[in-house]
Amino acid sequence: MINYHTAKFLISAPSIDALSEDSGYEVAFAGRSNAGKSSALNTLTAQKGLARTSKTPGRTQLINVFSLDDERRLVDLPGYGFAKVPLAVKEKWQKSLGEYLQKRECLVGLVVLMDIRHPMKDLDQDLIYWAVDSQLPVLVLLTKADKLKQGARNATLKQIREASLAFCGDVSVELFSSLKGTGVKQLTQKLDDWFEVSKSEDLL
Repeated sequence: MINYHTAKFLISAPSIDALSEDSGYEVAFAGRSNAGKSSALNTLTAQKGLARTSKTPGRTQLINVFSLDDERRLVDLPGYGFAKVPLAVKEKWQKSLGEYLQKRECLVGLVVLMDIRHPMKDLDQDLIYWAVDSQLPVLVLLTKADKLKQGARNATLKQIREASLAFCGDVSVELFSSLKGTGVKQLTQKLDDWFEVSKSEDLL
């Protein structure tokens, strides 16, 4: 079991060239600018101020890395899609996001966060297809689950789980709410599995 509460900020980088050495194991968090990535990271680590949260979507403009121990890290990737920023800035974010996903060898899993009220937008699906093509496991978190009543929550969860079969890869889907703590146990278990499996494979 990994203690995510010990996570510490390591570095903010505009591109992968400015990141630390490409070794060890990283799990990245990605999603639209209003999907609640920073809130999810803060909830996972039980640290309110670890990742910056804002009512203005798109504040995560850099690749932010948090260390768990000497080998394992969590990565908060630039948000995509929604942010009201100049096109040149948005394109720069997209470039750094793409470079990280395509070139980072130590990436062992991808958490894709989607607002449960607006799931599976085109960019979300593109991201998942890329990960599957790269044989990378994906966990879809349907965030802000507390915004829907139980019946609607469960119906959306079932719908997205069925839709995820079309990706033909290792794609799982869970409900998540930073406010209620929903899904934290499932997220923690998935991260544990990814980190441990990757480490075991390297030892073979």
